[in-house]
Amino acid sequence: MIKPLADRVLVEPKEAETKTAAGLYIPDTAKEKPQQGTVLAVGPGKKDEPMEVKAGDVVLYGKYAGTEVTVDDKKYLIMKQSDIFAIL
Repeated sequence: MIKPLADRVLVEPKEAETKTAAGLYIPDTAKEKPQQGTVLAVGPGKKDEPMEVKAGDVVLYGKYAGTEVTVDDKKYLIMKQSDIFAIL
């Protein structure tokens, strides 16, 4: 598994919605990039900035936050803790 360094966080993005509330299917070209995900791993933090998130937290982050990484055909995001807006 991936182990983040310093103040980095490994996030598994939530799947994009495939249906609207009315029951219409959304094509792949019109899907929004998810802005919510589950934290899988957390780095040790910096000495002047402790980590506030922990593995298992569901978080909200910016639309273009982090770097996308693919491991075993599964997509993850590695981002700084400061790219996370909130813990749900």
